[in-house]
Amino acid sequence: MTNAPPDFESVDPRQQAILDAAWHVFAAYGVRKTSMDDIAQRAGMSRPALYVHYRNKNDIFRSLVQIYYDTAVAAVTAGLNGDGSIHDRIERAFLAQGGDTAEAMLTSPHGREILEDGSAAAADIIATGETRLTAVYADWLTREAGRKSLRLTGGAGDIAATITAALKGIKSTAPDYPTYRRQVIELARLCGAALHPLTR
Repeated sequence: MTNAPPDFESVDPRQQAILDAAWHVFAAYGVRKTSMDDIAQRAGMSRPALYVHYRNKNDIFRSLVQIYYDTAVAAVTAGLNGDGSIHDRIERAFLAQGGDTAEAMLTSPHGREILEDGSAAAADIIATGETRLTAVYADWLTREAGRKSLRLTGGAGDIAATITAALKGIKSTAPDYPTYRRQVIELARLCGAALHPLTR
């Protein structure tokens, strides 16, 4: 993965060190081949000390997924509520949703494996995270439609669910990061055009 791990500021410094270490070790070896010893060594601590904070590498992985979604929800909210046109705000939010994590996954030789393992090991966290992101988009769409700054082509919840499903699909199928970024920008362009307010 890249040198830009998720935002670990929400956890204590010892856990930050563990999660940062795990982030880099998973990228180097893949989740399946990574051991708790590998993570402990990278974090500069003993394996018993590591077990004080996390039961196993699956527990660590789930923490990384949770932090990703916490960060993504905050980033999408900021992107949508910032300055600029509807299209600009949508594009900013879509790119922020993937953030550094999408780039890291799609440039790591083990990125596809990590994405697949995440679907199994953290399915509940992913489902909740996607629901939270959908709610952010739905709330924003409803609010902006009320202000007449965009027009809805259907229910806000359905549009928001379509957006999150499309973004998840792009991340799951893009062969590399440049393709991912290009497709996300194209999706933002299409959504921006569809939601553009009617002129009278």
